[in-house]
Amino acid sequence: MSAGRDPAAPESHTRGRRITALIRIALAIIFLDELVVGLWNQTFPESFYDNFPTVSLTPPFSEHYARDFGGATLGIAVVLGIALAVPRSVFTIPAAAAFSTFAVPHFFFHLTHLDHAGLGEAVLLTAGNAVVALLGLLVIVLSLIRDAVQRRRQRPIRPPSGAADG
Repeated sequence: MSAGRDPAAPESHTRGRRITALIRIALAIIFLDELVVGLWNQTFPESFYDNFPTVSLTPPFSEHYARDFGGATLGIAVVLGIALAVPRSVFTIPAAAAFSTFAVPHFFFHLTHLDHAGLGEAVLLTAGNAVVALLGLLVIVLSLIRDAVQRRRQRPIRPPSGAADG
């Protein structure tokens, strides 16, 4: 073992790879969600309004708002896709923060607007929106944990205070 190296480094490296795999899985799920919703809404806004579960529970269809929402959703998908391809914190945290800025309030909106939803619709809507909102937050937390693990791994071991040099 070389001086100044952490004997736990291989274990923390493996832990970092596992965390990165979890980050990628969460990013893949929310990326695909945003990509599908964004493309569908941008290219076939009326079909999205008529066929996407529970959307018809909201105010009347507006092509302008539907296409704007589709374009914004695709923009978030682009940033998530970059973070998925290169899962460094410099990409994952801003991508997940952008997604969460939408997803968390979106969850609470639907949670407080279930008046016309049937029980199945309410459960689907609440659970689905909760899962994706939590995934965005999870990516942020996991990225921060992974960075802390990597910083610890790179920190050299210091001899106990009072130990003789050399």
